[in-house]
Amino acid sequence: MIRKLLIANRGEIALRIMRAAKALNMQTVAVHSKADSELLHVRLCDESICIGPANPQQSYLNIPAILSAAEVTGADAIHPGYGFLSENATFAEQATQSGFIFVGPTASTIRTMGDKITAIETMNKLGVPTVPGSNGPLPNNPDDQKKIAQRIGYPVLIKASAGGGGKGMRVVHNEYQLRESILEAKKEAKNAFMNDEVYAEKFLTRPRHIEVQVLADQYGHVVCLGDRDCSIQRRQQKIIEEAQAFGLTQQQRSELYQICINACEKMNYEGAGTLEFLFQDSQFYFIEMNTRIQVEHPVTEMVTGIDIIKEQLRAQSGEAFNFTQEDIQFRGHAIECRINAEDPTTMLPSPGTVRIFHPPQGFGIRVDSHLYTSYKIPHHYDSLIAKIIAFGDTRFSAIQSMRQALAETVIDGVKTNISLHKKILNDQSFIDGNTTIHFLKDFFTLQKETASV
Repeated sequence: MIRKLLIANRGEIALRIMRAAKALNMQTVAVHSKADSELLHVRLCDESICIGPANPQQSYLNIPAILSAAEVTGADAIHPGYGFLSENATFAEQATQSGFIFVGPTASTIRTMGDKITAIETMNKLGVPTVPGSNGPLPNNPDDQKKIAQRIGYPVLIKASAGGGGKGMRVVHNEYQLRESILEAKKEAKNAFMNDEVYAEKFLTRPRHIEVQVLADQYGHVVCLGDRDCSIQRRQQKIIEEAQAFGLTQQQRSELYQICINACEKMNYEGAGTLEFLFQDSQFYFIEMNTRIQVEHPVTEMVTGIDIIKEQLRAQSGEAFNFTQEDIQFRGHAIECRINAEDPTTMLPSPGTVRIFHPPQGFGIRVDSHLYTSYKIPHHYDSLIAKIIAFGDTRFSAIQSMRQALAETVIDGVKTNISLHKKILNDQSFIDGNTTIHFLKDFFTLQKETASV
């Protein structure tokens, strides 16, 4: 078993990892920037060490500083959380070469899945259905680009090979937009990821975003912990997630789960991972795999009773799972609302001091947050400040519980998107489960039209 765990992250996920480690009787080390010395997990971990200034490039993305902190504190394992270095193959490689356990898959797997073109090619070979596309990076020749787009059929989606968070992405509706859109996507991808390689795939007009959670130990055992619907998103950033996805048949689930399990077994996958799909006209299309813990993992934990991060830590400690796929039982429904410190209309960040923080309570309510009264939210990082999770016997009862939880939540001193969540949870299309990845865009358009009447 891991003896001492260094948590190479911040905020709510760092606190979540610390709690899982403590439950397994592990010592914990918090690394933090100068701006984060007052974070809750920094106060609660057994040890803490400052690794640099507020700028993430000089702290949370500073590989030498993190590895030095692990060595100085005598840690034997590193958990990267999500974001920052969690899907950085070089970090995983250097951590392992330095003698530390990296809580995640191998560097080779991270590298393969981190490049979307390579990931799609790999999944094609493993029998996982993918979106029709360019089957590789787009060439630089404009005529060749047009031929590929014509073969796929408009509209097409231009995507950065090393992308994420919607950067380096453009929807192209006709060939007159193609060249300029590709150049814009390449420029944005270069600035964001230092890699301007882009590819094209068919743009599905009304898909849902469905993802599948897997766990694998070091002995070839792969289990599927079900699916989630993450269709409520703005600019490719998820806002609300649910487990399990509404309206899927048992046959669709069984077939999808087996495809994912088979792929992970053939890849010799280790740790927690999420395969993401677009779902339209009863067809699933693989788009990417996240080789880390997901922000939305709590909804899966609520419907399965499995502590995913504890199982991550056990698996990376060399333990085999003490459960099989047949042991996984799904019950009820869970919904997660991501609470961001931002203007609910413009989505602009709203850092500042939290004057009052009163989280919701009650049966079936879970709150993952690093907030406390008087905590000062810095402007240097992601605006996520809390995740409210509501569980119910049915989807509607989970919605009802979430409505009440949002009504009870008080975060004074900064703007949040709580009011937006309240509106979404009272929208009839959402209640009926008639949502796609374009739901929020249409929702905002309708709100503006209603306001102007």
